[in-house]
Amino acid sequence: MKRYRLIEHTADMGLVAYGRNLTEAFANAAYGLFSIIAELRTVKETESRRLEINEDDPEALLFEWLNHLLYLFDVDMIIFKKFDIIDFDGHSLKATCYGEKYDPSRHKLKRGVKAATYHLLKADREENQVRVIFDV
Repeated sequence: MKRYRLIEHTADMGLVAYGRNLTEAFANAAYGLFSIIAELRTVKETESRRLEINEDDPEALLFEWLNHLLYLFDVDMIIFKKFDIIDFDGHSLKATCYGEKYDPSRHKLKRGVKAATYHLLKADREENQVRVIFDV
């Protein structure tokens, strides 16, 4: 099963992420986000961050999850490539994310992503997939 596919959207970029369940789709959306930002083959899993997010519905949870990861990239310059979601119920998420600090001598940045948006945002439990459009 493929993790995600990119979708074109006017001046923005989006993706649809898949999983055996919605938890895996959330993890694959995060992986897809960072694959837009950087070439992930050279990224090691030497640093980790634990996240805990609570929201009213799965769409808001997806929005906050991805934007929190972008915040960590912007502030700490960590490129994440592995996402272990420990607890997920559609309203809350606990995860440990692994990656490493950006090193311009080893990492190739591909595209800047400003934020996940609510435009066309969807978390589908029946299909075990999520869709998100990013402001790039």
